[in-house]
Amino acid sequence: MDNLLAARGQMAMSLAFHIIFSAIGIGLPLLMVIAEALWLRTGQAVYLTLARLWSKGAGVLFAVGAVSGTVLSFELGLLWPGFMRFAGGIIGMPFSLEGFAFFTEGIFLGIYLYGWDRVPRRAHFISGLIVAFSGAVSGLFVVTANAWMNHPTGFQVVNGQPVNVDPIAAMFNPGWFSEALHMTLAAYLATAAAVAAIHAFALLRDRGNLFHRRALAIALAVMAPAAVAQPISGDLNARLAAATQPAKLAAFEGQFKTEKGAPLTILGIPDPNAAVTRYAIEIPYGLSILAFHDPNATVTGLLDFPRDQWPPTQIVHPAFDLMVGCGFAMMGVSLLALFLAWRQRRLPDNKLILWAIVVCGPLGFLAIEAGWVVTEVGRQPWIIYNVLRTADAVTPVPGLVVPFLTFTALYFVLAALVIYILWRQISASPRSPAPATPPSAESGHAAA
Repeated sequence: MDNLLAARGQMAMSLAFHIIFSAIGIGLPLLMVIAEALWLRTGQAVYLTLARLWSKGAGVLFAVGAVSGTVLSFELGLLWPGFMRFAGGIIGMPFSLEGFAFFTEGIFLGIYLYGWDRVPRRAHFISGLIVAFSGAVSGLFVVTANAWMNHPTGFQVVNGQPVNVDPIAAMFNPGWFSEALHMTLAAYLATAAAVAAIHAFALLRDRGNLFHRRALAIALAVMAPAAVAQPISGDLNARLAAATQPAKLAAFEGQFKTEKGAPLTILGIPDPNAAVTRYAIEIPYGLSILAFHDPNATVTGLLDFPRDQWPPTQIVHPAFDLMVGCGFAMMGVSLLALFLAWRQRRLPDNKLILWAIVVCGPLGFLAIEAGWVVTEVGRQPWIIYNVLRTADAVTPVPGLVVPFLTFTALYFVLAALVIYILWRQISASPRSPAPATPPSAESGHAAA
């Protein structure tokens, strides 16, 4: 295993592990704050129990996310010194602000976890709001730095070195808003889908459990709007890629030839040697509409770029299809569940819909992983698009296979411990039967 492959593998493993905890760190505080707000509004103890349970899970996941995030920060400097030497002074601001938001989240999470019955209810609720807000802001700053790697701005290059650095322009690069919006919605969607799946599975065994019914209602109420909004943010990203990263767009769509009125390619197996995507389903004019909102627009194919600048479309195209497929599956199931809740004026008890929600549980995180493959692998061979190649940024120090294997083993151990701890918490959840509730009241809670 050469240095470049080992460094990319280690970074990919670290990021794939950390991003799950980052997403939950954004999404779960929102759920716990909603539960506490409903408790303050209604006085029903079930919502207080939910808020307490979800806050404990947030605390565990925050701790593991802090560890994995620290590892990533070290790896940036140790594995990619060329990148940090060039970009450190340009994107230092969003990383610094992310650290500030992270510490804010940690401080107020501590108040939230240990402040039950120790601080006034309103102050406790406000601390939860700050946790939810700072978690989202922390993710926003990290994604802003990544967006700069796709859309580098705020500097000039003289003799191979960045000069005239404008950190504000770098931070608010053309991709910061669409990428941050897409990732934030993905975090809410993935977390809500996972939480909904857990409580739907519990309801399959205990249909009358009030605790799980209320939890499922809250999760679906977050999941459905996030799933509907996600394709809109995805459209913003696709149009930006078409304008600024046409090779990436061509790679994740499996588009080899430049075409006017290009079709949208679904599934299929890209064959770079033959410059064709085999066995694909094509929707006429679909890609031109997606990229430019014009059925007759011309989409640039990979054949118009030097071969050494082609992203590995055999990886990027299936990852893109997987991301989109997971997103539409979650949108369909969550909207169907809410439609049935509205029509029946109560959460659906149908076994099939509960199983559908369970199946959607891992799809959000699968979509996040696939989306980051599209973003990062789709940018190759550049670590900073059109500025610095990945091969020129990697460390020259040999022997990276050993830390790669070591950290991979460590991540698997941490994942097993987290799953065990969370499973114990979930298993200890209340087993209270649902009271005889009028359909209208049940409908109100489902809407919550």
